Amino acid sequence: MAEASGSDSSNRCEENGREGSSPKSLLPGTTISRVKLLDTMVDTFLQKLIAAGSYQRFTDCYKHFYQLQPEMTQRIYDKFVTQLQTSIWEEISEIKQEGNLEAILNSLDKIVEEGRDRKEPAWRPSGIPEADLRSTMAPYFLQQRDALQRRVQKQEAENRQLADAVLAGRRQVEELQLQIQARQQAWQALHGEQRELAAVLREPE
Repeated sequence: MAEASGSDSSNRCEENGREGSSPKSLLPGTTISRVKLLDTMVDTFLQKLIAAGSYQRFTDCYKHFYQLQPEMTQRIYDKFVTQLQTSIWEEISEIKQEGNLEAILNSLDKIVEEGRDRKEPAWRPSGIPEADLRSTMAPYFLQQRDALQRRVQKQEAENRQLADAVLAGRRQVEELQLQIQARQQAWQALHGEQRELAAVLREPE
């Protein structure tokens, strides 16, 4: 009876174990995602927890009650195990959501997968903090310097264009001023000739 109870109360744990891949059953070279590995670890923990708290041990702790109400003891134990499993899985799910664990673990899987195709050796600290900091930060600062140089060159080019436009505008203004002066002089000369002609016409014969 105790064995049947232990089997019934661990149905969920065994079903989860069948859904996930057991690390021991994987073929050589086969990879398992870290999310599934975490679920498998939780399943294994629950199985061992239920095995440690078997129905036989439960009845030993409540021997007198078991002798009086064996069926009630069975139902209490089953409900206790079910609620324990549910509570643990809810805690794990909450931790996953709060820490965004699934996205982080999937990202880690992707990094590891991409690193397998990399032929060059991975970076390792040299043991000299100054050299490690310089080798790590130097590329970043060089990149920022190049970006700033590109911005400065772009701004200088825009400033040259603006300066050329200003010079062109000044030349147009100067040309207009010269044209105005020339027209003014021509008008003054014409006005003087008109006055002279009018004076000649008014002279008596």
